[in-house]
Amino acid sequence: MKNVTDSFVSLGYWPFAGSFGFNTDILATNPINLTVVLGVLIFFGKGVLSDLLDNRKQRILNTIRNSEELRGRAIEQLEKARARLRKVEMEADEFRVNGYSEIEREKLNLINSTYKTLEQLENYKNETIHFEQQSAINEVRQQIFQQALEGALGTLNSCLNNELHLRTISANIGMFGTMKEIID
Repeated sequence: MKNVTDSFVSLGYWPFAGSFGFNTDILATNPINLTVVLGVLIFFGKGVLSDLLDNRKQRILNTIRNSEELRGRAIEQLEKARARLRKVEMEADEFRVNGYSEIEREKLNLINSTYKTLEQLENYKNETIHFEQQSAINEVRQQIFQQALEGALGTLNSCLNNELHLRTISANIGMFGTMKEIID
């Protein structure tokens, strides 16, 4: 192994006479090596690099086109959404106005219904009072009639004797007989 290492180290010590060898002066050989490498890369890599750049350019253009299409669709959807929003806002305003109108209408209907119910209850109360008054009046009449009848019977019984009583009964029977003949 020492021989291999010695041979590489000794390359730097070769004389510069007209023979072929390696130049170990980095500053002198670097620009030449770089020019050769770049020339080879440009010559052989020009097509590959051109294809890569064209592909990259197409991908960028496709991405831009897709972005423009997406932007256009997004703008279109935004306009549709704004139109729907305007429509919904108009409907909401309509519902609000109609709702307030409906509430007012229902309020008036409720007030009218309550007024009618109160009126019916008042009428029912008045009818009940009138009925109760008539019942009380009829009851009082019956009691007065009963008392008057009892008083009259008492007076008649005390004033009438048997003979007068029999004549009164006969006269009443006669009146009923006459009435029966008239009806027949």
